[in-house]
Amino acid sequence: MLSKYSTISTIIKPVVSGREFLNKIPRYCLWLKDVAPSEIRKYPEVLNRIENVKKMRLESSFAPTRELANFPTLFRDTQNPKHFIVIPATTSERRKYIPFGFFDENYIPLNSVYIIPNGTLYNFGVLMSSMHMAWVKYTCGRLKSDYRYSKDLVYNNYPWATEPSEKNKKKVEEKAQKVLDVRAEFTNSSLADLYDPLTMPPKLVKVHQELDKAVDLCYRPQAFTTENTRIEFLFDLYNEYTSPMFNEKKKKKRK
Repeated sequence: MLSKYSTISTIIKPVVSGREFLNKIPRYCLWLKDVAPSEIRKYPEVLNRIENVKKMRLESSFAPTRELANFPTLFRDTQNPKHFIVIPATTSERRKYIPFGFFDENYIPLNSVYIIPNGTLYNFGVLMSSMHMAWVKYTCGRLKSDYRYSKDLVYNNYPWATEPSEKNKKKVEEKAQKVLDVRAEFTNSSLADLYDPLTMPPKLVKVHQELDKAVDLCYRPQAFTTENTRIEFLFDLYNEYTSPMFNEKKKKKRK
């Protein structure tokens, strides 16, 4: 279509989905939000795709999907944040870290990824750390043996550090940026290549170790020597955060 229509590039956007994100595979979509009908009608191939979307949605057994057949030019979600962190919903259990990434409003996330709207370098650094991965291993589901990330069980329940100092937060941001910088040096390698335990570049391993230390300091000054100490600490912190909620429920029940 790009070779046939010189103006069609204005309605084509790159998408982000789990497999493509991890394996550096380009993928695109037709983004027709706020595009005038007269513009859409210039392209017979686009009209054909819209018709197929309408038909597919009408044939769905899911009522909300059938309702979306009234809007065949639109994705279900059309509000794209200006920037966001992407989390692949499924990733290999062999990786020491789940690779996350930053994207802007020009990319359209699909349902095989989760996004953190307006996520910061500090958020990215904590989530790319061994601290968060310890939580992932104990709380997330599995697809066969792969990690199946969950916004409800994993992310929404993750116990973030209690009021870390600005100095420690800046250290996490600095090391998180270093992770991104080292990744960028390997332009021909995908995230699947970079985070394979057999091929992970020593330079990337080192900056991740530095990031781990920076994140640990946000939680406590003593080093975590094993994964067990990390997960014990996290669950103690989780109990500390959630116990007031349960105490409040008990009081209401007594009344």
